[in-house]
Order: sequence, then structure tokens, then C-alpha cells
Amino acid sequence: MAHGRALGCAVARRTDRRAWTGRTTIDPNHSAQVEGDHDLSSHTPAQLDAIEGIIEDAQGDIRRKAEPPTVTTSEDAAEFAASFPRLVQDARLDAEGIAALLGGAQDVYVAGCASPLNSPYAPAGKLCPARPWVCLLCPLATFTPRHLPNLLGLEEYFSRQAAQMTLDQFMAIFGPYAARLDEDILPRFPTAAIDEAGQRPRHTLPLPVEEIPR
Repeated sequence: MAHGRALGCAVARRTDRRAWTGRTTIDPNHSAQVEGDHDLSSHTPAQLDAIEGIIEDAQGDIRRKAEPPTVTTSEDAAEFAASFPRLVQDARLDAEGIAALLGGAQDVYVAGCASPLNSPYAPAGKLCPARPWVCLLCPLATFTPRHLPNLLGLEEYFSRQAAQMTLDQFMAIFGPYAARLDEDILPRFPTAAIDEAGQRPRHTLPLPVEEIPR
């Protein structure tokens, strides 16, 4: 397809994922830390620390996959409030807050954040430190057409990671997020919008220094 999902490694990943059970460790007798130390031992100590953090994020996010993502093409505050009452209530959004969310004032890399200072991944009052893909399963994230270029960029990042890792390693670290993006978020947008977004520039994926591809 025009937006890059025809990459060979991505196709192989999707095919193999049909047998995935959702378990975030390779061996049920091993912790994520043990698998990070042994199965991914070719990485530097700094990279191993980063990988352990990613796995912890994935384990905490598995339960959130049961909630559908908040995807909207409307910028009308009243329509948004009617369509997503749970998010409005949980984030304590008023009309002004919804307008800021839909207008892009609270955008992060792949989504608009309903409450940037009330993240599940940081103490109250602190900006969220989570990696960009964590937004895919975050209950505070809202996805709109303006986020499509970066969503497609994240999909390409997942494809590159899939080509460099074993299937088990990829599923342990990125599996829940890649599944949410491919199966729950992108399909909710019209094909024409995805194709058009694929031609637009996208921002560089914001990663810690130790995780930047070399």
C-alpha cells in the first residue's frame, strides 16, 4: 500500500503474530528483566536499561488494549463529549479543555493528550516521560487525522525493529503497541486520508539517545 505497510518484514510480523497469546515474556518462568539480560545480551548496558523500561511499559499496558482507542475526525467539542464520555469524565475535560485537545495545543508525537500533567506514567503534575508508542494504549490519547503522518512513521519504526529482532523479542517489547496501531487505530481512518498522510512530512521519532538507530 502507498503508506508503506507492504514492507516485507512487516508482512512477516503480522503473519506470525496470529499465534501470539499476548504474554509479554518469552518464558513464563523468566521475568522480563532476566529475558532482557540474557535474550538481548548483545546490547550495551544503557540499551538494556532502556529495553527493561520498554518491557515494563508493555506489561502495564496489556490491560488497556481492552479499551477501544479514541479516534476522531471531528473538531466539534459537543460531538466529541457525546462520543467519548469516559475520556471526558476521566480527564475532567470541560469545553475549553476539549477545544485545546482537538486544536492541537496538547499534541505529543502520535496523539493529542487529554491531560499531559496527569499521566499514568508519572507523578501528578509532571509531564509524561513515556516513549512515543506508549500513547497507542494510553487512555488519555486521542488520535486525529493530523497525527497520521507520525503514526505512519511509527509503523515504519516498528517494521525496522521487527527486521532486527527475533519474533519473540519483538512481541515482548513492541507487540501490544504494533497490534493496536495496525488493527485498531489506522483502520479507523479512511484509506484516502492515510494515503494522503503518507505524502506529508513527519517529525523525527523522539527517542532517548541510547535508543536512536545507528
